Order: sequence, then C-alpha cells, then structure tokens
Amino acid sequence: MFKPSTLAMILAGGRVDELGVLTYYRPKSAVPFGGFARVIDFALSNLMHSGIELIAILSQYRSYSLINHIGTGAAWDMVGRYRGISILPPFKDYESPDWYRGSADAVYQNLDFVHYHNPSEILILSGDHIYQMDYREMIQYHIEKDADLTAAFLEVDARDAHRFGIAEIDNNGRLTGYEEKPEKPRSNLASLTILCFRPEVLYDVLGENQEDESYEFGRDIIPMMMKRHCRVFGFKFDGYWGYTRTIDEYWKTSMDLLGKDPRINMEEWGLRTNLEHRGICVCQPLHVGGRAVIENSMVYNGCHVDGTVRNSILFPGARVERGAEVIDSVLFFNTIVHNGARLNRTVSDVNTSFGAGSSIGGPKDDNDPGEGITMIGWNNQVPDNMKIGCGCTVYPKLTSDKWSAAFLPDRGVLK
Repeated sequence: MFKPSTLAMILAGGRVDELGVLTYYRPKSAVPFGGFARVIDFALSNLMHSGIELIAILSQYRSYSLINHIGTGAAWDMVGRYRGISILPPFKDYESPDWYRGSADAVYQNLDFVHYHNPSEILILSGDHIYQMDYREMIQYHIEKDADLTAAFLEVDARDAHRFGIAEIDNNGRLTGYEEKPEKPRSNLASLTILCFRPEVLYDVLGENQEDESYEFGRDIIPMMMKRHCRVFGFKFDGYWGYTRTIDEYWKTSMDLLGKDPRINMEEWGLRTNLEHRGICVCQPLHVGGRAVIENSMVYNGCHVDGTVRNSILFPGARVERGAEVIDSVLFFNTIVHNGARLNRTVSDVNTSFGAGSSIGGPKDDNDPGEGITMIGWNNQVPDNMKIGCGCTVYPKLTSDKWSAAFLPDRGVLK
C-alpha cells in the first residue's frame, strides 16, 4: 500500500444568510440535496473517483449534522492505513487565539496536520457546489505547468460574473488578472474554488497573510501570489456546475435533476452518500396509493404517496396524503402533507407537517426578479387551512401562539 501524495482540504463552510432557514441548524455543505444526499457528497464522491483518499474537512458552524453524516468515511471508501477523512474543528490555543477567521486562516491554523502528512500537492475545495470532476486532470495540468497555484474556472453568463471571483487568462493558461466580485468584470471566467497548491509556496503565503485583516483564498491569497510573481495558472472546466449559495439557486439546481434528459445524473456521476445517516438504508420501499399521481419527480424509499406529486423531489419519510398536491417543490426528510393541502414552489425542511387544506407558495410572478420560492424551516406544524404566500419564509419550530395569529401574504417572514 502506497502513501498518498495529494491532500484534499474541503472548506465545509458555515451558515449562509441567502440560504435562510436551510442553514439555521446545519452548515451549507450538510444541506440535503437530490432526495437522499448532502451537498458535500459531490466533492467527496469526486475525490473518491479521482483516487484522492486523504481528506480533511474544515467546518466551524454547527458541525454535528456534518459529523454525523461523514461517520467513519466508509461510505466513500475512505477507511484504511493511508486514507481517511478527518474533520478539523476550530480551536483556540496559545498560538491561535481566534476561531477560523476565513478560509485561508482555517487552513493556516491546521498546518501542523498538513506538515504531518507532507503532501506533494494540496487541493483546496469548496464543499457546497454540485458538479462532477476528475481532479487528476487538473493536478496533471498543475504539474505540467510547474505551477505554484492552479485554480479552476468556468465560463458563466456575463450578467452574473460580478458575483464571482473573475480571472483573465492568457494563451499559455497563466493568470494575468484576478478580481473578487468586481463591479465591472473584465472577463466571464468564474472561480470554482478548486485550488491546487505547491505546498511550500502555500505555507509561505499563508504565513504572510496572517499580517493582514482579511483571510480568504479568493480575496487575498490569489492576488497576493500574483503580486509576488508566483506561477499562477487557470484550468478551464466545461462541465455542469451548480451553485447553491442562495435559495433560488438551490431550487434551480434541484430542478436540474428532473426531466427526460436531466443536467445532473447522480447515477452516472457515481454519487456516494452515507446511507446510514437518518436510517436511509433501512427505509421501507416507496408506497404509491391506487389514486396517486407522480409525474417527473424523484420520490425515494420511505415515502408514502396517495396524492399528486409533479416536478418535485421527496426525501425518505415524506408523506403526501390523498387529495394533497405537491408541485415544483423539494420536501426534506419526514415531511407530511395532509389531505387537501397544496404546495407550490416550496422547500420544506425536515419533520414539518402541512395541515389539511393549507395553501403554501404559488406560481412564479413574472414581475419578480427572483424565483419566488417559499421556505419552511424544520420542526414546524403548519395549521389547517393556513395560507402562506409565494416567496415567504417561516423560521423553525414556531410556537402555537405565533401560528394562531399568522396569515402570511407574499414576501412575509414568520419567526
């Protein structure tokens, strides 16, 4: 058995305000996706298929859900003498008096872990993107270019370029310019937060970055390396890439799982997940009632459908009773939609029930720049006949007195 040469470090992230109630009790990387998986499963599965078996996960926001999901790492074959998944939580000691102050600082505070494994390359990944990639191609490109840093980029719609780190790349692949979320982008090559470093150069720039007031790879480390005339190259990726930073993007990426020719094919991609998490592996088979209607949807084991489900994704344990209707929606684990309830363009977190005759969400308003997705936080019991309009947000675990006074028009927020 040989010792692996590449160390992968996944930035599992914290809470993202744009994802609202979905990250109220979990980091963004642990948000459920695709009917049975978690967002971080895509990065982990890519690493497994790329033969990269030494992984560290950096997370400091409500890590329990993530730790519970990763388990021993066996779901991704990451168990062995020279392979495994280590979760590195934040800490304070005499040398590190602060929690993780940013993505670069998180890696810096764990350099003892990195030095112990002495990798030939360090691969930094974001844990909240939906994509399939063989990292070996990028690492080989990095080696061929004798690069200090190779970063992956994707062409995006020029109208969206201002939301990303944007690079200019010459004909030899070398970065000639980089800006983080520029007001007036000079390119449409967006950073995917997939970074391959020469270790000794990374150690140096991370140490220098400690004298600054910002500690981010995109905002600080890449520009610093270019200013120091390091060999910084861009690797162009042309596959599917789903962004899940906002609820609109999460919903649109989820809808890319559906249709006759879906843009995301988790089976072809070889996606792995921990089937022991939430007992997915012991769920009963899907039950479909005699009058049920299921069209263009993903409905998994443990679900019970007697009503109508169209263009939707149901996680294990979801139940749709007779006379209920779920359209263009995503229902997390153990969501119950009672008789006569109507859900449209809704994302519901776990352990939520919708009372009989309730009306949740609605069709997209053509005058609305967003997608008008209604979000319902976990552990809620929506009362019978409750109306919650398009684009509303309901926070987790509401008490009965708040529900008794509630009637949410469009764009309402109930806490």
